[in-house]
Amino acid sequence: MARIYLDHNATSPLRDEARAAMLGAMDIVGNPSSVHAEGRAAKALVEQARAELATALGANGADIVFVSGATEAAALALAGRDLLGAGIEHDAVRAWTHEVLPVSDRGLVTLTDPARATLQLANSETGIVQDLPAGLAVSDWTQGFGKLPLAFDWSGVEMAFVSAHKIGGPKGIGALIIKRGLDVAARIRGGGQEMGRRAGTENVIGIAGFGAAAKAAAQDLADGVWERVAQLRNILEKTLEDRAPSTIFIGKDVARLPNTSFLLTGGWRGETQVMQMDLAGVAVSAGSACSSGKVRASGVLRAMGFDEAQAASALRVSLGPSTTEAEVLAFADTWLAARERAVARAH
Repeated sequence: MARIYLDHNATSPLRDEARAAMLGAMDIVGNPSSVHAEGRAAKALVEQARAELATALGANGADIVFVSGATEAAALALAGRDLLGAGIEHDAVRAWTHEVLPVSDRGLVTLTDPARATLQLANSETGIVQDLPAGLAVSDWTQGFGKLPLAFDWSGVEMAFVSAHKIGGPKGIGALIIKRGLDVAARIRGGGQEMGRRAGTENVIGIAGFGAAAKAAAQDLADGVWERVAQLRNILEKTLEDRAPSTIFIGKDVARLPNTSFLLTGGWRGETQVMQMDLAGVAVSAGSACSSGKVRASGVLRAMGFDEAQAASALRVSLGPSTTEAEVLAFADTWLAARERAVARAH
């Protein structure tokens, strides 16, 4: 039986459009910094991708800096700044901020001074979407990009960052979006590439794939693809709710990403669920995938006020454009059967 992939928040499968763009870029021999025809051809690919990303992000009035991923983008935006954050932020953000912003039991963050804060658009584990205030210093858009309509130029956010592999682009490429007129201190210095903000020869192949993925992701939004995905997520939760009514769906009463279901079931550790689902041919996760293969209690849930046992029993199911209803129902049957066995063993 073919495996079922329901871990799109960790990474989304490479889009055909991105693969084609990357294969084409492999035939371009020049260095984007070279002034000859071959160099100009490589530079044209980079600038085409920058324009595609700007259009998809509604950021035509901003500067887009290509970096190795969202983690580097976060460091570029946050290092050396005295900004406040919350315990629900990704580790790449928490490494640079003071965790003092309060988080409600519904996963919503309260802040009074946006200019001194960073706040994610959407949480990678719960899918909970925040209401971003105007004047916000930095925002992590990694999970929201491609799933939610975005317009950086109108958002009032000063800086945001995204990653290609969350939207069906290649791994190892991301971008920092900067409100025009602002600047950041380069952390990688050298030849002055990327407007002097990130030195080093550009990853032309990855950038080409990123641009193509961004263009395709924007088309998915326009075509209502994520509305269909939300319907599948609702079918999944209704199926589990009917047959396992004690299951808690985190964030169900607030705005969430259309593809994300973060569920708790007492007495059954998330890492055990992940392993059992994997053996049954289903890929899911217990939370963020950026912990070097570690499975641990959800820090996001702890920040929301859940206790250690509850935080350790979480399972994240994240769907994508390629997910089918048959896959969702197959997962539900598999998970419910495993849950029944876990409950039987506990008694």
